[in-house]
Amino acid sequence: MKKVLVIVGPTAVGKTSLSIELAKKLNGEIISGDSMQVYKDLDIGTAKVTKEERAGIRHHLLDCRDLSETYSVADFQKEGRQAIDSITAKGKLPIVVGGTGLYVQALLYDFELGAKDESTEIREKYEQFAETHGNQRLWELLQEKDNQAAESIHFNNRKKVIRALEVFDKTGFSILTPKEKPKKLYDYFLVGLETDRAVLYDRINMRVDIMMTQGLLKEAELLYKRQTQQSIQGIGYKEFFPYFEGKETLDEAIEQVKQNSRRYAKRQLTWFRNRMNASWWDLVQAPDTILTLEQDIEDWLET
Repeated sequence: MKKVLVIVGPTAVGKTSLSIELAKKLNGEIISGDSMQVYKDLDIGTAKVTKEERAGIRHHLLDCRDLSETYSVADFQKEGRQAIDSITAKGKLPIVVGGTGLYVQALLYDFELGAKDESTEIREKYEQFAETHGNQRLWELLQEKDNQAAESIHFNNRKKVIRALEVFDKTGFSILTPKEKPKKLYDYFLVGLETDRAVLYDRINMRVDIMMTQGLLKEAELLYKRQTQQSIQGIGYKEFFPYFEGKETLDEAIEQVKQNSRRYAKRQLTWFRNRMNASWWDLVQAPDTILTLEQDIEDWLET
């Protein structure tokens, strides 16, 4: 099996800097495993790696969709595997980096994401429910039926919530739990980054403040004018819509971004701890341990 290095963890924990450092040392290329970084023009709110930060390392699956386009787990699964094949063929190491758990799992294992057939009737029922009761109540309905899926999907991502409900109603299985044990497709080494919860939350808050100075509000305004697009679902954008409508102050909107980002980080950690067997490292508070991590990766590469 092809070898693939994977770096996962919550937002603001240092995945990007580690991936670039390892790519330099291990002759690697990076595949973004983030569901929002595929969109052009969404650079600040998605914490997309800048051209300067890339340090000449090639990155795949960044800026590959326009804001008007949709992007699914199946799209990522197909294009991510193509990138792995391409990188491996050049004699380089594919390094998958991201915090979207379902994307990473779908890439590494061969399993179907729910039922293949479509059911317009079920989907329309839940669309109507959401229109009547709102996204929060729709998400709570998913939580009652399939708590595991609810923990991994943001309540404002109506499309994914409805898809999860649809799969559960049709199959009796969670969209995250295939009927058969999935087959591992790659010899992967999974690095999980974590740190103390209070430290992580401080880093998230600081990151949002920095994003504001970099132009996050302008990106959010861009999406506000295109509210029908899937791309508006990312945390860090919709929270500003009440501000644009005069319903909240800017400070209130910023605080909502921070709160939702912290909650998302918690969900990310829960996902990876429960769903995938990672080797966990705290490089924020114990940066010297990177030497041990690098040796572990070298040992894996040699086996």
